[in-house]
Amino acid sequence: MGTDKRKLKIFSFFSGSGFLDLGFEKNGFDIELVNEYHPPFMAAYQYSRQKMGLRQPAFGYFNIDINDFLSTRSDELCQAIATARADGSFVGFIGGPPCPDFSIAGKNRGRDGDNGKLSLSYIQLIIRMKPDFVLFENVKGLWHTARHREFYEELKRKIHHAGYSTTERLTNALEYGVPQDRERVLLFGVRKELLGKSRKGNALLNFDWQKYQAYALPNIRTFPWPDTDLFHDGLATQCPDGIPQELTVEYWFEKNDVEHHPNAGDYFTPRSGLARIQEVAEGDDSRKSYKRLHRWRYSPTVAYGNNEVHLHPYKVRRISAAEALALQTLPKEFELPANMTLTNKFKTIGNGVPFLLSSGIAKTIRDYLNELED
Repeated sequence: MGTDKRKLKIFSFFSGSGFLDLGFEKNGFDIELVNEYHPPFMAAYQYSRQKMGLRQPAFGYFNIDINDFLSTRSDELCQAIATARADGSFVGFIGGPPCPDFSIAGKNRGRDGDNGKLSLSYIQLIIRMKPDFVLFENVKGLWHTARHREFYEELKRKIHHAGYSTTERLTNALEYGVPQDRERVLLFGVRKELLGKSRKGNALLNFDWQKYQAYALPNIRTFPWPDTDLFHDGLATQCPDGIPQELTVEYWFEKNDVEHHPNAGDYFTPRSGLARIQEVAEGDDSRKSYKRLHRWRYSPTVAYGNNEVHLHPYKVRRISAAEALALQTLPKEFELPANMTLTNKFKTIGNGVPFLLSSGIAKTIRDYLNELED
C-alpha cells in the first residue's frame, strides 16, 4: 500500500487461535484488539504470535464474553475505536461466531442455541459501535437450512438498517488453494456513507470475490483425482498426472515439513482398534468416522468433532496437529503450545479459517477499501 492510503485496523472477535487474523495481518492490516472467550485458545493465540515475532494488539487481549462489550465494557471498546480512528484509519470488525448450532453435522439448535445467540450479539455489537467495515463468517448450514437462513436474513436486515451495504458469498476454501473441501458463508459490509457510487441500496457494488482465487470450483471437480487404494503402512507413491499437486494432502505435509514440526507428535492414540484402522483404504472418506485421507487428493473439511476421525494416508495412526495445521495452510512456523491439551488443539484447528482463504479475502477487502479512497 502507498503511504497516502489510510491504515486498516482490525478489531477481532471469536478469534480462536488467530488463523483468520493472521491472514489479514500478513496482507496490510493491523490487529488492534483480540477477543476470545475460551482461555486455551487465547493462550495459543498469544503463544503463536510470540513465536512468529508479531506485534502485540494495541488495545490488548480480552478473554471475555462478547456480550460484556455490550454492557460493562461498552465505553472501553468505544474509546478504543475512537483512538484507533484518530489518525484517519479505517476500523473493521472481523469474526466468525461459534457455529455448532448452525452446522448440519452439529447441534442444529439454530438461533436459540447458546452459540447461535452469539451471532446476534456480534451483529448487535456492530450496530452499536459502527465500525467502517465488517466481516461475518459462518458455516454453510446458515444458508442451506431454511430456518437458519431466515435468521441469517434477519441479521442482514439489521445491518442494513444500521447503515451498511453488504455483499455475500458461499465460498469454498479449495478456490483459494487450500487442500480442503470446506464451504463457508462470508458476509462483507461497509458503512454506506463511505461508499458514494459503490453501492445500490443495500447492495455493495464492484466487490470482486474471485479476484484472488486460484481455482474455479467446477474445474477442480473435473480433475482426475484418484479414488481409493489399499492401505500399506509406509508405502511411497508418486503423484498422478493431471492433478494440481498443490491441492493435495501430501504437498502440504512436505511443504510444512510436518515430520519435524513442534506439533508432530501431537495425535490421539486409540486404546484399541488398530486392526480396524488398517482396514480402511487410503482415500476412503465415505464413513461417518474413521476417514482415511488420500495423499494425492484434498482433505474433507478439517473438523474433528462428532466422532469425526481422520486417519493418516500411509501410517497406522490418526493425523497429527502438525498435519492438521498444514491442511489449514498455516505457515510452517505457526505452532501450538506444548501444554495445550490434544482436545483443545484439534478443536481450535478445526474451528479456524484456513490461512490461504483468509489471506485471499483480506487482499480483496484491502484493495476494495483502497479503491474507495481513489
